[in-house]
Amino acid sequence: MAGQTETLIAAILEDIDAGRLAPGQEIDEAALAHRHGVSRTPIREAYIQLEATGLIRRLPRKGAILFKPGLEEFLAIQEVHARLEGQAAGLAARRLSPELRDRLEASTLACETHAAEKGETDPDDYYQLNLVFHETVALGAANAFLLEMIKTNARKLMAYYRARYRYPGAIAQSAQDHRHIADLIIAHDRAGAEAAMEAHILFDQITVMDLLAALG
Repeated sequence: MAGQTETLIAAILEDIDAGRLAPGQEIDEAALAHRHGVSRTPIREAYIQLEATGLIRRLPRKGAILFKPGLEEFLAIQEVHARLEGQAAGLAARRLSPELRDRLEASTLACETHAAEKGETDPDDYYQLNLVFHETVALGAANAFLLEMIKTNARKLMAYYRARYRYPGAIAQSAQDHRHIADLIIAHDRAGAEAAMEAHILFDQITVMDLLAALG
């Protein structure tokens, strides 16, 4: 059953990452059981483990829903997430391997190319490029525990960050930020990279309220 539980957790996380699950949306337990050929027992175990991370909330006699933050929760999670990503950027400025340096440059260039050639016409595609950039920075920190913390927190706000790229000017600003952060990391400027990444992650309260309203 342990193997089935891990498979189910991975499947739910993949649905979150791909945007197939929206904040507050109920997870279809019957569809999950049918898709993976499992009973309700491993599904419930998967729910327990995911609830412990804060990614889902179990409801009495109603299965489970994806975590949906209120304003105070969003701001609190975002504050922690900005610190975590900032720390990763700072550590990457010290520890980035040659291989990841090349990958960081490639991911930064991909974001810039998208912004220059597609503008705001394909925000979903840009968001995937954005994920690669942030994953590369986190990997560059060479701290597996920090990487997992970043992934868990990012998934709590992922739908909102994805929606942000539908706002005018957001993609161009993001690509510009990525170049600035990458240059600081490559220059081994730990303090600068950390501060720039924190500023990049944080939204002002008005933007947060707009995003919460946009996603219901």
